Amino acid sequence: MTMLKTTALTAAFALVAGAALAEPQAYSFDTSHSQIVFDYNHLGFSTTTGMFGDITGQISFDPEDPAASSVEASFPVASLMTGFAGRDEHFQSPDFFGAEGAAPEVTFVSTGIEVTGDTTAMITGDLTLNGVTQEVVLDTTLNQQGNHPMENKPWLGFDATTTLLRSDYNMGMFAPAVSDEVQVTISVEAMAAEE
Repeated sequence: MTMLKTTALTAAFALVAGAALAEPQAYSFDTSHSQIVFDYNHLGFSTTTGMFGDITGQISFDPEDPAASSVEASFPVASLMTGFAGRDEHFQSPDFFGAEGAAPEVTFVSTGIEVTGDTTAMITGDLTLNGVTQEVVLDTTLNQQGNHPMENKPWLGFDATTTLLRSDYNMGMFAPAVSDEVQVTISVEAMAAEE
């Protein structure tokens, strides 16, 4: 074997070994561009909408093997906004989010990822809300992965949807007149974490 072939073969093995040893990349949520919007049917007359902000979290993203990625997120119940102060106050009461002993934070920790397409996946995880933990599945799309044009660092953007039952989290007041099902839409940006 010539020296040139030996060198090329060594370089190829090094590239393969490097790819195999590549580790997932750590990202932190961009709180200013992450939000959760929910809506539900109100007595058949309207669709009422609200949102949560102040979302923090981390993503371990493996672009070579997305199924090996993971995500953890949390947000304060106090960030709730519906556009009507009286409803916000009621939602924070013991009738809903303010139940005795309920945690002031909502958390999500992924437990598995099923890749369904080039930019889509079903993320399964444990959602802890109102002191109750239930498994949920987020239908997720990677909107974009690349360098942020203003921050000049790697960035990710995701959208996800799921449907929750209020009654699963001890918040079923007025159901089914006010729908038990709540549609949830999540939009998250995340930046490469500081090392």
